[in-house]
Amino acid sequence: MTLTDVRPSPIAGTWYEGDPERLARAVDGYLDAARLPALDGEVVAVIAPHAGHRYSGPVAGYAFAPLRARTFDLVAVISPFHNLAHQPLLTTAHSAYATPLGQIPTDKESLLALDEALKPELGFGLSPVLRDREHSLEIELPFLQRALAGDFKLLPVMVRAQEHEVARGLGRALATVLKEKNALLVASTDLSHFYDQQTANAFDAEMLKRIASFQPEKIFEAERTGKGFACGHAAVAAVLWAARELGADKVQILHHATSGDVTGDFSSVVGYGAAVVLKHNS
Repeated sequence: MTLTDVRPSPIAGTWYEGDPERLARAVDGYLDAARLPALDGEVVAVIAPHAGHRYSGPVAGYAFAPLRARTFDLVAVISPFHNLAHQPLLTTAHSAYATPLGQIPTDKESLLALDEALKPELGFGLSPVLRDREHSLEIELPFLQRALAGDFKLLPVMVRAQEHEVARGLGRALATVLKEKNALLVASTDLSHFYDQQTANAFDAEMLKRIASFQPEKIFEAERTGKGFACGHAAVAAVLWAARELGADKVQILHHATSGDVTGDFSSVVGYGAAVVLKHNS
């Protein structure tokens, strides 16, 4: 089915390859290069970086490689919103996202259900926007298109509000909507920004330790006290709260690197981490 109301990509050809064959080859290369440890459980969610593929693709490969050949009916991608907006939680007003690899339809029924579930939690729902330029959600889509087997629908949420209460309410609402569905959660975040490599590694290690603790409130505490940073910390926290309610019981960190590991410039780097959220098989 061809959808006419499609969000056009504002970043294909700049943040990642614009040619379908080159894009598929690049993403497959990142997935192939990931050397995964044993994963003890079923993947409920992944945490992946969102810089240009040249910089964060090698780390993102670790996040998405565990999903290869898996099938999901619905993928909820939760990202920060880097642009100006007054609304706390945003979603697309379009019927599909376009990447060079094809269109991904949005699940309007699930979006409506999430909007309704949010209102008793937070007093507000999702604000649809047209032709947004947010890269942090879209950048994950080619990885999903190459890693997953079969078609899926998208539940996109962009988080502008960085408050603990908003993230927790979003997490609870997501769990309500995704329960009993064959669904995957994706949290999009980079780590520290523009510190030297040694400092970035220390900040990132602390933030990844907080994420691995599976205690979302500790992520906010790291931000508040300046011990660790993640531009999508509220998105990650929301996904952890949702995953916990969906039965997940462990976060496993898979990889960390910085932009300096790609460029060779270690004076001012951005940190990237990959993780999976697992549910032990009983």
